Amino acid sequence: MNYKSSFLIILITLLTLNSYSQQKVAAKYDYLLYVLKDYSKENKKYPLVIYLHGGGQKGNDLNKLKTYGLPYLVEKGQNFDFIIASPQCPDNKYWSTENWFETLFADLEAKYRIDKSRIYITGISMGGYGAYITALDFPDQFAAVVALCGGINDSDLTRVCNLSKIPIWAFHGTADDKIPFSETERIAKGLESCETKNKFKFTRLENEGHEIQYLYETNPEIYKWMLEQKK
Repeated sequence: MNYKSSFLIILITLLTLNSYSQQKVAAKYDYLLYVLKDYSKENKKYPLVIYLHGGGQKGNDLNKLKTYGLPYLVEKGQNFDFIIASPQCPDNKYWSTENWFETLFADLEAKYRIDKSRIYITGISMGGYGAYITALDFPDQFAAVVALCGGINDSDLTRVCNLSKIPIWAFHGTADDKIPFSETERIAKGLESCETKNKFKFTRLENEGHEIQYLYETNPEIYKWMLEQKK
């Protein structure tokens, strides 16, 4: 294979990888917002965490998001050192169906002081899938990803190396009977073949099932680790 042929293949591959988000219809999802109590007292920029819920919280009622995860902790009165945006995925859709991220981020950026070098995304179950997919679509946007019992679709395995650009901390129970443990394992395996140095941190939760949402409440190390990551 000559140089021109190799260059053409690489160019076509890059165009294909970058076209996924462009092929999706732009959409605007309602979201819950948490802003630090001292936000108005200072003029600095703040980290942004985007939280993606699981399949049971779909719909058009934002109160459903408060069942667990970051919205639940905010509702309980917990304070965080970052802005949190928690969008709600509509019924009959998934986080991968539409391009909701660019619309959401444009809205947040217009209204709030966001540190673009410290944008993070996290999610659980369907939201874990969503965190990976959004990072695949926009690998240059995120400083880190935290995914709980998530995975990626078969069709996205060809571009798994997009994730190698981002520090990722994945959690998955080995006894998960809803989203198999192997879903996260194959991401880890896929990243081993990428040219970019692997930044995948995998916490295997031995004999645990699907209900690992408690980690958002009991493992503050998640937030400490996230905030240490910068673009």
